Amino acid sequence: MQNDVLEDQATPGGTSLASQQVERTLARRREAYTEEIQRLVDASFALIRDSGQLEPRVGEIVKAAGLSNQAFYRHFRSKDELLLTVLDHGVGQLREYLARRMAKVSSPLAKIRSFVEGVLEQALQPEAARATRPFAGSRARLAELFPRQVAASEQQLSALLAQAIENAVASGDLLHADPGPDAEVVYDLAMGWMQRKLCAGEVGTRDEAAQLVRFALRGLGASGEEA
Repeated sequence: MQNDVLEDQATPGGTSLASQQVERTLARRREAYTEEIQRLVDASFALIRDSGQLEPRVGEIVKAAGLSNQAFYRHFRSKDELLLTVLDHGVGQLREYLARRMAKVSSPLAKIRSFVEGVLEQALQPEAARATRPFAGSRARLAELFPRQVAASEQQLSALLAQAIENAVASGDLLHADPGPDAEVVYDLAMGWMQRKLCAGEVGTRDEAAQLVRFALRGLGASGEEA
């Protein structure tokens, strides 16, 4: 009887003491699981970047993360699910890099240029190319397996460009651009060039990149002087 009374006791907010304990336990478990996932992602990212392998073995990943196979399969049904998470992690890092570049310039057209140049930079700098090449190679296969998830991840990037194009239209710098569709076209142009170079094992040239940037700006309707 006494236990029944204790279980039914509630705080002033109406939550029972038992429910609070459950929430604390779940919170600790969520924190531990979040840490495990991050360790697996970080280990995978480092292995891919340092070895150039598109798909390190699960055994290599868990060893680098200091975890077990059981921990791996607690969070991911397959290695492909983990690689999708790693790809999203890489996209997030690229987004932060592009956002920082764009924040350093003021005009909308300069932000568009900075975005495109930032994407192309991944195939211009040898160190960046080495780190990005494995993800460029695995992106197509993961997009086939997880089309909705990959599209949503990459939307993080194209949204930056769409906003810059919208601002350029509002300022009168671009007269006829359609921010959403045009951002997708320019994004595909820049990413396609970058991925083609990386998958071929090439480092692009500055002249090629400059020509692509000029082409993109002219296609958006920038004046010859601005482009």
